[in-house]
Amino acid sequence: MSSPLPEVESLSQRELRNESGRVLRAVSEGRSFVLTNSGVPVGRLVPLGAPDPGLAITRPARRSGGWAELGIERRSVDQSVTEVLDEMREDRL
Repeated sequence: MSSPLPEVESLSQRELRNESGRVLRAVSEGRSFVLTNSGVPVGRLVPLGAPDPGLAITRPARRSGGWAELGIERRSVDQSVTEVLDEMREDRL
C-alpha cells in the first residue's frame, strides 16, 4: 500500500527537439520524462516542485586537466578587436 508514483515516460532526444512545446506543457502538468539518446537514458525531466530522487553522492566531483594545466600565459594586446579584424581582412583584398 505505497503511494502511487507519477508515471515516468521515456522521451528521445529527437522527440524533445521536435515536440518541445508539448513536452513542456506535460511537465508543467506534473508529468516526468526520462530523456534518452540512441536508447540510452541520459537525463530526467521533472516538474520544479517534484521531490529529489534521493541519489546519494558518494564522492564530490573533481576537475582535473583542462586548459589551465597547459601553462599558457595570456598576452595583453594594444589593438582593439576591430583593428585586428581590419588587418586580417586587408590580406584578402
